[in-house]
Amino acid sequence: MIVRTLLLVSLAATVAFAEEHAAGPSADSILAELKAGNQRHVTGSYKPNNHKTLARRSELAAGQHPGAIILSCADSRVPPEIVFDQGLGDLFVVRVAGNIVEDAGLGSMEYAVEHLGSKLIVVLGHERCGAVDATLKGGEAPGHIAELVRKIQPAIDKSKGLPGDKLDNAVITNVKLVVSHLKAAKPILSDQSSNKKIRIVGARYDLDTGIVTWID
Repeated sequence: MIVRTLLLVSLAATVAFAEEHAAGPSADSILAELKAGNQRHVTGSYKPNNHKTLARRSELAAGQHPGAIILSCADSRVPPEIVFDQGLGDLFVVRVAGNIVEDAGLGSMEYAVEHLGSKLIVVLGHERCGAVDATLKGGEAPGHIAELVRKIQPAIDKSKGLPGDKLDNAVITNVKLVVSHLKAAKPILSDQSSNKKIRIVGARYDLDTGIVTWID
């Protein structure tokens, strides 16, 4: 009887381990790796060949399973793979000026969650964002830039009157509004987020120091 019980316990543990392994790392562990990677970026101590090898490229040719989705500003000074010291296949990156939410970008994130198994979404704003600054200054926006301004304007309105730097307040408020938008995006992201199958967080990148400050 004791032997049978031990066997059942061992089998249950094996099954649990297999299921956890098949499911991949949790959102919390992925976030922890991004934080560690950013610390390496801040100090310039990047991991050598961190998923940047020919073997990794060959491995990914058969399919991808990026743990994290990064919705980032298109600013050339804020490349997520470098900011978080990640490599091929680690991040599913959607970039647009002002890290705003638009339909094609939202669909891309939904695809990564539904079909690639991504469990963490990071909305990454940054210090001295040009798109947010242009919206803050007002005036007529030419061409399709007007659409960026329209999307960012709610953050300008909501951050009015806050103490501190107006631009930075607007940047952080914009990140928070985008995070809220994603959490409410039906049916995929809202369901996955409310059921705690994915985690959606905000962040702000400091151009001067390289530090990412997290906004949860």
